[in-house]
Amino acid sequence: MADIFIYGTLMHMPLLRVVLGAGFDAVQVQPARLPGWRVEAVPGEVYPMVRADPGGVAEGLLLSGLTEEALARADFYEGLDNYGYLRKPVEVQTDGGAAEATTYVPVGEDGAAAGPWSFERWEARWGALSVLAAEEVMWWIGRATTAEVGRRYGVICTRAQARLNARKTAPTTLRREATPGDVDISDLDRPYAGFFAVEEYQLTHERFDGTRSAPLERASFISADAATVLPYDPQRDRVMLVEQLRTGPLARGDAQPWVLEPIAGRVDPGETPEDCAHREAQEEAGLTLERLVPIGGYYPSPGAKSEYLHGFIGLADLPDGSAGLGGEPGEGEDIRAHLVSFDEAMALLESGEVNVGTTVVSLLHLAARREGLRAAR
Repeated sequence: MADIFIYGTLMHMPLLRVVLGAGFDAVQVQPARLPGWRVEAVPGEVYPMVRADPGGVAEGLLLSGLTEEALARADFYEGLDNYGYLRKPVEVQTDGGAAEATTYVPVGEDGAAAGPWSFERWEARWGALSVLAAEEVMWWIGRATTAEVGRRYGVICTRAQARLNARKTAPTTLRREATPGDVDISDLDRPYAGFFAVEEYQLTHERFDGTRSAPLERASFISADAATVLPYDPQRDRVMLVEQLRTGPLARGDAQPWVLEPIAGRVDPGETPEDCAHREAQEEAGLTLERLVPIGGYYPSPGAKSEYLHGFIGLADLPDGSAGLGGEPGEGEDIRAHLVSFDEAMALLESGEVNVGTTVVSLLHLAARREGLRAAR
């Protein structure tokens, strides 16, 4: 069994438990120092690297007693990124003296660094999300290569952000209040995972009559949380709708797959829905929003999809000429914005030309709040 010196995100014990799996309980942990190295941030990432520095000392933890399985799991997790991390033999200092160990260094260990890295700041902002992401990452061990999982890591983190957001639950004054054990998932499979994912479950659940259900097979289409924002100018009483090709209508066989929507986009890792709404308004329409009016969060299709939407009305100045072509070039977006009066928007809703749920919900919320928003100007 090999000892490992860890200096970065794996010092977060909930994350280490997920990564090591059943072998976590057998591991002994003690503070340690790695002379001749320093911990630095990786450019553009939230995790660190170690870099050789004759005058430096990297603070961390020494893990002893790892099983071969736990070691393989740690190697899998640390090998995910584009250049990955490999273990290198080192000598560390503990309170009991020097000890031989290995530590993870990036392939091409002289690569660029981005200055000091703080474990405490990382843990506060990214710790919980990283644990949820690691749960999906480690499910793939033995099912996919580190290169394959590494390519998906960004979208794995967006799905983890959604699960983190889901901890803020809505009230249960009328519906059943779930308790631990009400739903038991005995098996989980992921037959597809890319930008989106599909999960299949074998489960049982508590029934309303107090009995337990028979084993059930269920599936869900997994995606990130998203924010939607309907720009509205109370002074001019007009809204902005954006038009783009959508593969959902295309896949259904709809002859008119270009649809009218509010501005929308997925909530990125570490991002709030409000931040997402402001960012997407800039990316899709070049629009700066004055204020966001929340219109609620909801599952658009809970029988099939995990997607959860955070809806907003975005108060904005929408003069003539403020609508045009937009979208994020790097994402292949091709978006056309339209300025329409409130009455025109409601006519589009009535005719059925507005046939997207987020647009329907946003316009109906605007109709309910419109007079108050106009009076407040």
